[in-house]
Amino acid sequence: MDLDDRTRVADVMSTPLETVGADAPLREAARRMRDDEISALVVTTGGGCIVTQSDVVGAVADGLDPAATTVRDVMTEDVETVTPDLMMQEVAAMMTMYGVKHLPVVDDDYVGMVSTTDVAEHLS
Repeated sequence: MDLDDRTRVADVMSTPLETVGADAPLREAARRMRDDEISALVVTTGGGCIVTQSDVVGAVADGLDPAATTVRDVMTEDVETVTPDLMMQEVAAMMTMYGVKHLPVVDDDYVGMVSTTDVAEHLS
C-alpha cells in the first residue's frame, strides 16, 4: 500500500450497513448474504458481534441444522471495530494483526463495514 495514500475508511466502506438479529435462523442470515452478495452481517442484538460466511460454513461443517440454529449460536463475538476517519493502511494492518476479514465501522453507532474485498478493490 502506498504510504502517501490518504484514503480513509469512509471512502471505501460498504454502506448501507446490513444487519441481522441474533435470534434469526442461520439459514436467513446465509440467504441474505447470498442474495445481497455480501460476506458478513452485523448482529443487532449481539453487542459487538457479526456473523460471517465462515461462521455459516463452520456451522454446516459441524453438522448444525441451518434452519434450527440461530445466528447467536455461531456469531463471532467481541469484534474489533474501526472509525470512518481511520486510514486504509491502518485497516489493512489491523486485519493482518487480528486475522480478520471484516471490521464494522462505528461512528457513535454502526455506519458501515470494511472488508478485505474493500481493501483489495482500493489497491487495484
